[in-house]
Amino acid sequence: MSTVQFVSFVIDSNLCGINILNVREINSVLDITPVQHAPDYVRGLINLRGQTVTVCDLGVRLGLEPRTITSETKNIILKEEDVALLVDSIGDVVEVEEDEIRPSPANFGDIEREFMDGIVRLESQLLIILSAKRLIAI
Repeated sequence: MSTVQFVSFVIDSNLCGINILNVREINSVLDITPVQHAPDYVRGLINLRGQTVTVCDLGVRLGLEPRTITSETKNIILKEEDVALLVDSIGDVVEVEEDEIRPSPANFGDIEREFMDGIVRLESQLLIILSAKRLIAI
């Protein structure tokens, strides 16, 4: 049986996760420069060690309210694209068996299903597994 690891994070009261293989790094929110005429979920650009990275407000992308930046707010920098996902806070790395991942239910809360790869029942709550690829597709 194979296992999968997810970086977990919070958006509103939802515990979400992205496959750890899609994550390059996690950092604190840097100075975000707004971009005019960008999609509503694009918060702006940051300079990450000389590299320009687009910051996407994951709340807006999922159909929720925009993130309020606090000391807990983090950027999840993805490997494939120069994209950061702005999240409320970071949790632990969660390791699950592949067969524990269930399909996304049709009537699941406020998060848009098109971005979900499935759900996993943890001891105290559900982990919503998000597709990094679909989140950054414009």
